[in-house]
Amino acid sequence: MIPRYEVPEISHIWEEDSKYAYYLKVELALLQVLETKKIVPKVSEIFSQTKINLKRIHEIEATVHHDVIAFCSSITEQVQEHGIFFHFGCTSSDIIDTALSLQLRDSLKIEIAALKDFRDALWARAEGSKHLFTLGRSHGMFAEPMSFGFKFLSFVAEASRRLEDLEHFEKTLSGQMSGAVGNYTVLTPEIEEEVMTQLKLQVEPISTQIIPRDHLVKLASVQAGIANLLERLGIEIRHLHRSDVGEVIEGFKPGQKGSSTMPHKKNPIASENISGLARVIRSHESIAHENTLLWHERDISHSSAERIWLPDSFGLSVYAIRRATKMIKDLHLNEDKISEKVNKEFTTASSYVLHKLLPIFPGSREELYTIIQSASFEATDRKNFETLLKTKLRPYQMESIDLHMGSLESIYGKQIDAIFSRIKKTFHL
Repeated sequence: MIPRYEVPEISHIWEEDSKYAYYLKVELALLQVLETKKIVPKVSEIFSQTKINLKRIHEIEATVHHDVIAFCSSITEQVQEHGIFFHFGCTSSDIIDTALSLQLRDSLKIEIAALKDFRDALWARAEGSKHLFTLGRSHGMFAEPMSFGFKFLSFVAEASRRLEDLEHFEKTLSGQMSGAVGNYTVLTPEIEEEVMTQLKLQVEPISTQIIPRDHLVKLASVQAGIANLLERLGIEIRHLHRSDVGEVIEGFKPGQKGSSTMPHKKNPIASENISGLARVIRSHESIAHENTLLWHERDISHSSAERIWLPDSFGLSVYAIRRATKMIKDLHLNEDKISEKVNKEFTTASSYVLHKLLPIFPGSREELYTIIQSASFEATDRKNFETLLKTKLRPYQMESIDLHMGSLESIYGKQIDAIFSRIKKTFHL
């Protein structure tokens, strides 16, 4: 990961020395189970004292051209005659793929925590703007008034669904100890199960020397969904941030500058940054799909790609989630402009009036719709709309109908509390 977007906690998990530390953890779990089965003598305590020596691993790998063999050799030479019991009965992928699940689990814990913080920040902004009315938009055009909090609430629900996806994926992480081509030539399914119990992983039901890569397609799909969530939010902020809209402004720190030549600029840089990163994160899904297409029981064409896309996916996702969280917390709502726009631009409560008049209108729905549409197109304000509508209803002897619509809250705010309560109950907020 380039330093600009690096998340140190994620990078640490995927650094080379950490990778080998995960390998050693898996090897020790296997040794401990083999000890209880009396297949090997009690040597796990001896191996637990060994150290990861990257320099030595690289020296050995330069000759053997195999990183797992280099790792094993660097460990066994530290324990002399006991080395014959290390890596007993397993194959490289048993260690690599099981360790990978441990890396995934630790990375997921960080991302899940970040996504919860993001969801909580959205929920706080939703509650804070619950009774602020804004003009909702359909096709980019003014539609009808709505709670500004509903905008945030939509993202709260989507973030909650992605949280559920990540948590479910974490519970399905699996490991293997099935040996060459998954044939259990030396080790047994029972040994495998005990090793996975120690590591708190599921047992992969059928491995072909590797854990099938369609599991990682699911992860990449969830990450792409999170990228979509973040970019959808970014697009909303960018549209509302535009000079001709001006309803929100991203936080602008003292000393910050928006342009090298135009001092008046305040740009939605966090939203734009998130949109760009989302494109990279989504691209990983294509790689994950292609990595499922391996030859026979296994090949390693997936390996090089996974060394890049997996750490990058977690690093970029956590970075983008945290940046979006800060953006939401610092976001300024121009409440006066939001409210003014509702009062100035919303000239007709067309859907409300349509359904208020339908039960008593003597003609068809299509006739009434056309009348209200005509009045809506011609109206300059809400009062003018009522006058025009009564005039157009005169042929139906309905010009004296009471069209008093009441406040925006009485028409468009009746179900706000109910919707907030439903979201809170559904997602256990």
